[in-house]
Amino acid sequence: MKWFWVLSFVITTTSISAQDVAVLHYKGGGDWYGNPTSIPNLVKYCNTHINTRINTDVQSVETSSPDIFQFPFVHMTGHGNVFFDDADKENLRNYLISGGFLHIDDNYGLKPYITKALKAVFPKQDLVELPASHEIFQTPNLFPEGLPKIHEHDGKRPQAFALFYEGRMIVLFTFESDLGDGWEDPEVHNDPEDVREKALKMGANIIYYVFNH
Repeated sequence: MKWFWVLSFVITTTSISAQDVAVLHYKGGGDWYGNPTSIPNLVKYCNTHINTRINTDVQSVETSSPDIFQFPFVHMTGHGNVFFDDADKENLRNYLISGGFLHIDDNYGLKPYITKALKAVFPKQDLVELPASHEIFQTPNLFPEGLPKIHEHDGKRPQAFALFYEGRMIVLFTFESDLGDGWEDPEVHNDPEDVREKALKMGANIIYYVFNH
């Protein structure tokens, strides 16, 4: 019965209609609740510009909760420590290999913690950098140089790393870009409109890719 339910989840998440997305509430002390307006704004943008039908009431979900299986797309952000206990690791792994997707957006300083945490969940898989030619940068908006730079921080180049399982991308980690800041309400960071638009377009590409794979 369990595997039939999981299979049903995979089938229902492949079409862009009546979907829910969530923000991951993780342990470790990191500010999982950062950028509170970013995902609601991205959802509204996608519903308007790429014809998604995503619930605008964005919820949070704990890593170990069975409720995570309700969401084809889960977003994670923060600056600090990330810790997955045994229940978190088992649940997150089952969620991802049975059709779920996790987008991790570094809000600055997250990389060393999330890299270690992901390795505990998938010890045999490594994060690999996506080339600018990857389809996630092509459709529906073209980013010929790959992941766009939204906030400077250390001035390093933006990079998109992915974790694959049996050929399917299950995790996307966006680093030195800070897409979430660009998705927030305009008055939060006072970003120019063209910067916010660039961030939202890249976010739409991520949603489009996930909901079509």
